[in-house]
Amino acid sequence: MVKSRLKSLRDEMAGGLIERETPVQLALLSALAGEHLLLIGPPGTAKSILARRLHQAFQDSAYFERLLTRFSVPEELFGPLSIRALEDDRYERQLEGYLPTANIAFIDEIFKANSAILNALLTLLNEREFDNGCERISTPLVAVIGASNELPQEEELEALFDRFLCRYETRPVSNRNFTALLTLDESGTGLPPTPGLTRQEIQAIQTSAESIKLPDDIIGLLQALREFVQQQHIYVSDRRWRKAIKLLKVAAATNGQPAVSVWDCSLLQHCLWREPAQRKIIADWYQNHIGIGSGFNPERLEKLVHTWEQTLQADLASTTQKCNQDNERLYLDPQGELTTTKSTREYPEKDGQPLFLAPPDQEDRTRKGLGYTQEALRAQYFDDVYQQCHINGEWQTLDFYTQQAANRLVSFHENEPAMEATRHPEAFIQSRIKESSALHRDIEQLNTQLQQQVDALEQTVTEHLWLPETFIDVASRSLSQSLQKTGRLTQRMHKVIEQYQTAPRQ
Repeated sequence: MVKSRLKSLRDEMAGGLIERETPVQLALLSALAGEHLLLIGPPGTAKSILARRLHQAFQDSAYFERLLTRFSVPEELFGPLSIRALEDDRYERQLEGYLPTANIAFIDEIFKANSAILNALLTLLNEREFDNGCERISTPLVAVIGASNELPQEEELEALFDRFLCRYETRPVSNRNFTALLTLDESGTGLPPTPGLTRQEIQAIQTSAESIKLPDDIIGLLQALREFVQQQHIYVSDRRWRKAIKLLKVAAATNGQPAVSVWDCSLLQHCLWREPAQRKIIADWYQNHIGIGSGFNPERLEKLVHTWEQTLQADLASTTQKCNQDNERLYLDPQGELTTTKSTREYPEKDGQPLFLAPPDQEDRTRKGLGYTQEALRAQYFDDVYQQCHINGEWQTLDFYTQQAANRLVSFHENEPAMEATRHPEAFIQSRIKESSALHRDIEQLNTQLQQQVDALEQTVTEHLWLPETFIDVASRSLSQSLQKTGRLTQRMHKVIEQYQTAPRQ
């Protein structure tokens, strides 16, 4: 019943307004959540009419509207001083008909507020209280719509800027709808054939919102979004996060949901920006992460799949030394043949001639590993006439010397171990298949959930109170991209499992 009434009120508020569906939704939802809306844009973009229509959506609602200038005085907002009270030495204002007695208010050029106005305005917006003389009184304020042509530049206005949870940039009607603007029926909507909301109904909505759940997947989405806005250097205070959650819960409650959904989180793009250009940055991130509402976190899944691919490559690249039937380790000799010896003895040659060692009395018999040919030995160590050399107390001829095996130059070649792919135990392979298959099933399950979201998308968005009709296209594209990603991830994990199934085993 409440949802249908809100839908009627929302549609009636938007009647006769072109390209104002979103600010109408934000105005009504903000009021239901007890929050304020800021409209940034040039004059003539339907900011004030939106506030007046919001006022008409509530029963017995007092309305206040004022345009501020640099020279505005507190009396313009809070009422004139009471002459009778001054006669009794009391500093009190006549509040009736001014902001402290209003339910809905529209303050144009709100950032023109000077220091004389600012403190009282901040208290009224935040605490719904007003200091009238020595007495602090509660006010019936439901919501304020503030408007400005530009964002505040002065530091002292930051606190006022922060009081507006929802922010929206209004622009002139696009060229596409300009003809519709020119031919618009002036009769408009008088609002409302639908009964307006009472104060008690607003309170009931806020009370019901307190029981709305915040699921784990939505908490995960919010955590990821918080990290993103921090990376983008967009400051969002803890208080703003808390108020944004309250807004999401009110959106869910009025939409008849038991818990906040991923679709409700589309509203966050209107709560977290400080400059209009940042809204699109946040909206684009949200559109790319809609699938997180199904547990689909692309960055996390990509890391998991990549880790499995690296693990597979490491397991397949693992090698062990070959052994023969007697379990002796095998090596590769210089000719590439298998052998059980770690090193191979070699007799070096030079130009086809054998190389020899110098006589034993030489300090370096190998000549630094180069050795001597027979001719080099004769020339350096044997006499020219008899070709003899005195070795170990006796004369030896060159022919006798070179015929002794001990005098040959010898080198030893360290044989490389003969390696082969590691044959893992069967239990190890089965463990890998079981663990990788679990992730494969999880991704397939997410794919099914995403497909279910796609199938129900049109009905979900059409029936949602706080989503524009154009959101269907945005969400559909995002979910399709998520489905493509899960499809690719599924294929990659399938390859991992297949390769483990064919891996060498003991």
